[in-house]
Amino acid sequence: MGSRFFVSAVIVLSALFAHAEGRRVLVVMKSGRAYQTAQQVMNSRESGGVLDTQASLVARHWFAVNAELQDSLKHVKSLVVKVGDKADIERLRRMPEVAFVEEEVFHPAPQPVGAVGPLKINLPRAVAARPAQSVPMGDFHPGEKTPWGIGAVKAMDGWFKAAGGEGVRVLVLDTGIDKNHPSIAENFEAGEDFVGDEAEPYPYFDRHSHGTHVAGTIAGVMDNAGFTGVAPKARLLAGRVCSASGCSNIAIAQGVNWGVEQKVDIISMSLGGAWATPAERDAIRAAEAAGVTIIAASGNDGTSRVSYPAALPEVIAVGAVNSQLERAAFSQYGPELAVVAPGVNISSCVPLGSGRVADVRMTMNGEEGASLNSNTFKGAADVPVPVENVLVYAGLGRAEDYAGLDVRGKFVLAARGEIKFVEKAQFAVDAGAAGLIIFNNAPGLVQGTLVENGSPSLPIPVFGIEQAAGEAVRDALLRNQVVSARLAVLATDYSALDGTSMATPHVSGVAALIKAVRRDLTPAQVKDILQRTATPLAPNAGNEFGAGLVNAGAAVDAALEMRSAPLKMAVGSR
Repeated sequence: MGSRFFVSAVIVLSALFAHAEGRRVLVVMKSGRAYQTAQQVMNSRESGGVLDTQASLVARHWFAVNAELQDSLKHVKSLVVKVGDKADIERLRRMPEVAFVEEEVFHPAPQPVGAVGPLKINLPRAVAARPAQSVPMGDFHPGEKTPWGIGAVKAMDGWFKAAGGEGVRVLVLDTGIDKNHPSIAENFEAGEDFVGDEAEPYPYFDRHSHGTHVAGTIAGVMDNAGFTGVAPKARLLAGRVCSASGCSNIAIAQGVNWGVEQKVDIISMSLGGAWATPAERDAIRAAEAAGVTIIAASGNDGTSRVSYPAALPEVIAVGAVNSQLERAAFSQYGPELAVVAPGVNISSCVPLGSGRVADVRMTMNGEEGASLNSNTFKGAADVPVPVENVLVYAGLGRAEDYAGLDVRGKFVLAARGEIKFVEKAQFAVDAGAAGLIIFNNAPGLVQGTLVENGSPSLPIPVFGIEQAAGEAVRDALLRNQVVSARLAVLATDYSALDGTSMATPHVSGVAALIKAVRRDLTPAQVKDILQRTATPLAPNAGNEFGAGLVNAGAAVDAALEMRSAPLKMAVGSR
């Protein structure tokens, strides 16, 4: 009778679910046996099959729930199901074999500090686009196109001893990846989508540039223009767990579970939030127990509290430093912080054609100068064809600074400070300006965001330049010299970004070099090597730098030294 009852249930429930609104939940079972039984029930129900009498007792519990199986997470003993409504969730929670039910929530989408969003229009290619010609490790020569972080973490000191990380497999859980990018393709192995919004041209394609940028820092292919990742021979896998809506707790659990199934060596997570759900914690514990080293970003809020999942004890938390090896102002820190790595102005690959390079040139007294170090602001208009115009200085760019100025159809130069970037831009638009250049009020390049969604919404271009250059142009204008500016934005396949998201892949790359030397190292041993060989930085009040700046050469040497000594394996490690 039990089997016949279950077959009838399949027919009725299939009809019900066809009209269900649907929401995703993660059903965590109390035991491996309970998980296997529930999975068998759901798989049989989906296919219309017949179960034995014992399984059909569990089936009666599921019969009362309007649920559709989407995924089975063996290593977390969980089922991802789509249910009809809140009542179905409560029915699941009342099942005696269920430990807990976790509804889908979203952590903030990973967002680099001062990031420029992907282009929405086709722009001319940059003339100096990096050649897509890979080179053998012995023929690689660093140059001006080499990201500064490669030298800072002494990646090349560990390359030959660790064969560039060859054979080590790193899973990037992020916004996806552009698997066809010339700096990715040679090292790309597999991808999977856990978002489910049917991205094009393939489900795990990176529509936000973040995941591709991270992957390039970890294992970007060495090319003849000097670009490379930290572990240029490691293999890359990509799990798309984040979208414009954020990073789903269910997608993260699925991604971590997939990494364990794939037997990856490292999971790199340049994402996080103020908390981690129980299911996320379970997934990370399971991965660590399986021998997977997990590395995550400390967060970009600049507070003395490390974000999650980086703050979990099974995870290696990474903070960011600038090129002067100072803590980046945005880098979160605290007792959980393990190490730091370069995270300011980090150049890496982005989906083909989605990067931007700004070209700002000044002409004074009829003489055109060299291109200034500059960038564009997220949310400003693009300039696909170079445009030249007279430049007018408007102080801080406040409404009152335009009094008595004729800026209609001209470019405006304004200093950073006192009001928001978007306000400066809007006042320039209101005054009839054709473009705005903002110079920094501190050393370095000014970066900013004008909108949240990345789609151009302002009718004029907005550029940022360095303090020294801006002050020189300002002084010339105050001396009544005629200054004109030539502005353009060109498309590239690379971009420079800031964030602990950019620091994390440096550490993931160093970990790949360590694992290439000794594959049986446990996650705890990898963390110990990273911290023991890091270069201490000071002052370190509040553990702002953790153990210090990761050092690939020293870390690889430490792993090599362990080859001659017996290695005690942690329980559950591979």
